[in-house]
Amino acid sequence: MIIRAMGATASGGAAVGSPTDPGQTLTSEDLSILALENETVAGHTCKVLILEDRIEPEALRASIAARLDRAPQLSLRLTEVDGAPRWVPASELDLNAHVAVTGGPDPLDLLEFRKTVARTFEERLDRSRPLWRIDVIPELAWGGSALIWRIHHALADGFASMQMANGALWDEEPPPDGPQRGTRKRSGSATSHPRVAHDRLAALRTAMREAPQPWLQSPFSGQIGAQREVAFASVELDGLRNAARIVDGATLNDAILAVVAGGLHRWLQDHHGHFEAVRVKVPVSLHAAATDVGGQGAEPGNRDSFFCLDLPVGPAEPLTRLAAIHRATRTRKDGHDAQLLDDLMRELAKVPPLREFAERALAHPRSFALNVSNVVGPRRPCRVLGARVNELYSLAEIREQHALRIAVVSLCDSLNFGLVADPTLLEDVAGIAADIEAEAAALVAHVKDL
Repeated sequence: MIIRAMGATASGGAAVGSPTDPGQTLTSEDLSILALENETVAGHTCKVLILEDRIEPEALRASIAARLDRAPQLSLRLTEVDGAPRWVPASELDLNAHVAVTGGPDPLDLLEFRKTVARTFEERLDRSRPLWRIDVIPELAWGGSALIWRIHHALADGFASMQMANGALWDEEPPPDGPQRGTRKRSGSATSHPRVAHDRLAALRTAMREAPQPWLQSPFSGQIGAQREVAFASVELDGLRNAARIVDGATLNDAILAVVAGGLHRWLQDHHGHFEAVRVKVPVSLHAAATDVGGQGAEPGNRDSFFCLDLPVGPAEPLTRLAAIHRATRTRKDGHDAQLLDDLMRELAKVPPLREFAERALAHPRSFALNVSNVVGPRRPCRVLGARVNELYSLAEIREQHALRIAVVSLCDSLNFGLVADPTLLEDVAGIAADIEAEAAALVAHVKDL
């Protein structure tokens, strides 16, 4: 199915495919992501959907084709205009190349499914086309089917990809009966913050907190290759939210970091011995506030920053671990670390060599051991071509010298963890996923016993 894009219209712009559309310049964040991609690092993120029923690829192509105007990023192609990379509207979109069947003729069991997702994740997107692809797994051994949706990280971060799913993938549903729920503040790494006034002393404190710490060792450091292994974990959202309420001021994202820390403690004890702390990088979305992840009109690309903190992975009671993490995140939020770092990097962008140096320092293994991101997903049940989405996972690529990355996305009443690792450096990533689930159960049980 080939879509001629001349008739489609991008929100607020010229017709998609129009020769008068000059395209959009990539941000400094987008350019940095493009620069990361090499023989061992892929530049895309990935959404994995487990559907309760089978769907036909041709029907999915037709559905996406009919809704391209609601997700105009899907029609953008990366090219150079006057020597600078830009997103430009593709003159046509071959949906046969973007939506395809993968896997063998037989239903995939869980292990085969994980291997198929990992193998698909390793593949690069075709830069001559718009940078996304959906691989359809027709049948799973436990029932239903699956979609593996890769989107280049330079085209969309976690927040923007959820908007794209709302525009082009989820079935449209009538609004619920009764009064509409108000805007929900997105928590943790998905929180948008207003600009803040700051002084040099505040910037210095931020720099000291976020600077690489060469005395910290990382159990996940090493020369990575191109092979990947993936694993999945799922926990009850309300259980973690209730646990966070026990610690005054703690957030759901604090609880997520706490169960990751506890899960890593369990795994490290079995594989690496004793560690007191593992430094974690926590992305923070700086997208303009939208009423929900279903808001329309997001620009392509990335708009985020981050802060770092030391995850306590030594022996600790679950609530003690949660309280320690909350104190650390509160310090960084009160200090507006993410906003100050964003301001600093934008100033350094005026002097490219300085920005490149800062990016290398902040990406060093001694700057952080692993990245843990959290994005708010659909709050209501969603469907694709009538098939309910039973599970939704996000996968994000590791970086050089970083063998593990964890991405979290919510779906209704569940929090879903997607883990990506280099299996030559990190054995048993599925064990980490199981340990995260076990730690979440321990935290919830601990709260119930109070």
